[in-house]
Amino acid sequence: MGPSAWRRRAAVIVASLPLLSGALARAGELAAAYLPYGSVADNPGPVAAPHQGGLFRVSHGGRVAYLFGTVHVGTRGFYPLPPEVERALGGANRIVVELDTRANGDYLRALSLHGRYAPGDDIRKHLPAATVQALTEVLHAQGISMASMAGYKPWLVANLLLSMELERKGYRRSEGVEQALLAQARRHRLKVAQLESAEYQLALYDSMGEAEAARYLQEVLDGLGDGRALRTAQAIIAAWSSDDARALDVVLQESTAGPGVVAEFTRRVLLGRRNPDMANQIARLMREDSVTFVGVGLLHLLGANGLPQLLAQRGYLVERVY
Repeated sequence: MGPSAWRRRAAVIVASLPLLSGALARAGELAAAYLPYGSVADNPGPVAAPHQGGLFRVSHGGRVAYLFGTVHVGTRGFYPLPPEVERALGGANRIVVELDTRANGDYLRALSLHGRYAPGDDIRKHLPAATVQALTEVLHAQGISMASMAGYKPWLVANLLLSMELERKGYRRSEGVEQALLAQARRHRLKVAQLESAEYQLALYDSMGEAEAARYLQEVLDGLGDGRALRTAQAIIAAWSSDDARALDVVLQESTAGPGVVAEFTRRVLLGRRNPDMANQIARLMREDSVTFVGVGLLHLLGANGLPQLLAQRGYLVERVY
């Protein structure tokens, strides 16, 4: 696969990075501080239909937003979405996703700025010899030359490899929940907004120092080698599919616990830095429409720093639909 093919591939899968960055570190004990669905419950009656992802109703000043936890890759078996989600979508004035992946040009520009080295530079100059050897072996096993990846930064290579592993197991970016939401917006001619930009997302990853990025890649290579990386990603998907509160709590712990670079980056940056910014954006968007539907990665809804908790702390009424 040549450099241009990698650029096209990266442009359409980078939005899945928060999911694929689930920690490879061993989970600690469940912490009482983590409240998977905190805030006010509206005591819905039991339903026979399966639930996915968690759904919240947020209200303030006569405006309503629905928060739905998503995963960024999927299968046809994920659909149709639960009836509560379909009803919320049917009444929405606008659909909001983390990133509108239809804006391919924005991603390519951000990728060139943050995901690639300057011409003439090479990833092998920025990695320990052992990591270069491990990466070369993984790439060659998949029929990919090291030269075709040389211009990309370690964190991007790591996440591309994780995405490829999920694809081999049958999960597709084209079947991710965000794609279904964007399709719904097209069918019903709804407005679409995004919580973040490609520039913002990739700049977060590019904020890693050289040593940190090298360790990030090495951790992912280790996780691919012993199967932990795939098990972590599949655990997130399974928790999303089951809406099991304990499973969701375990997923949050496994994604953020431990001293590893991946866990620390997930805890400090992918969730700790992004969640307050997302809450600000949701509050702003709620002022513009009477009913807003927000699809956001599952991990952003969990824990004491999750979006439901942050919005409840700001005085919004937050009710768990399921």
